Amino acid sequence: MKNIWYIVVAMLLVACGTTKKSQSEEQKAVSVMFNADSAYAFCAAQCQYGPRTMNSEAHEKCGEWIAEKFRHYGCEVELQRADLKGYDGTILKSTNIIAKSQKQTTGPRILICAHWDSRPWADNDPDSANWHKPVMAANDGASGVAVMLEIARLLQENDSASMAVDFICFDAEDWGIPQWENDGDADSWALGAQYWAEQCPKSIANSYQYGILLDMVGGQSARFYREYFSMKYARNIVEKVWQAAQAAGYGSYFPAKDGGGVTDDHIPVNEKAGIPCIDIINHYPDCEQSSFGPTWHTISDDMQHIDKNTLQAVGQTLIQVIFS
Repeated sequence: MKNIWYIVVAMLLVACGTTKKSQSEEQKAVSVMFNADSAYAFCAAQCQYGPRTMNSEAHEKCGEWIAEKFRHYGCEVELQRADLKGYDGTILKSTNIIAKSQKQTTGPRILICAHWDSRPWADNDPDSANWHKPVMAANDGASGVAVMLEIARLLQENDSASMAVDFICFDAEDWGIPQWENDGDADSWALGAQYWAEQCPKSIANSYQYGILLDMVGGQSARFYREYFSMKYARNIVEKVWQAAQAAGYGSYFPAKDGGGVTDDHIPVNEKAGIPCIDIINHYPDCEQSSFGPTWHTISDDMQHIDKNTLQAVGQTLIQVIFS
């Protein structure tokens, strides 16, 4: 996933460094509470299938489980299947899982998304002997889906949401070219999101006010900086979500600082579907191994490195957005 962080120019840092305090910043926290224990269980349930690498039995069975969970929480589910070609010519049996909450069908509609497939190669592992092993993807994949499932559960239980919500679990995100190829190719990532964005009718795209992508939202000591392309395409949404984090009491997880640009699913959602979409993605500026954190694309991306506090911070922030 998202193989490159770009340096943000000084002018952007200055321009985005401060914003005026808005009324939404001072709103009271909502009464609906995100359940991190529930989200953690959803994350663990995906990992019980093993690495959900493309074309594997674990991938197929976990996809069926995810779709059924969304149905259980009152969502209308569509499975968008496609044969997509990986960077190496491999045909990937891809399934985007689209779930529409039926509890709130009028008013503003937003899109929340994450990828659900696992990286087939632990090509950033400190031990080169592990580079060709699959990644469990507890954080880099399962955590985003887990947060969405918990939100779907809460939407079914509560009538006070201020907007309608659709969810998409994008597939084939993490088949990007491995590091040993020494030839970065942005188009080899986010294949499922690219396909969805290309196929999305304009009428559907126009029905969304904005989108929020969740990527690696359960890591230990995670912090979520303002991602460059999110600021470029949907700065007002970044500000809205970061203010919601403050109102929910989790502002320390969402510092008012700029990260870099990430090759991720929100790029085609913005550029091909035309939906303003931001990326909530962890950033570790002081981590020598990777700015995505020490477990990124390693065999250590497992449940032992998932933090319920991080899941709570991200989940309650989204609940604040949806229910305020």
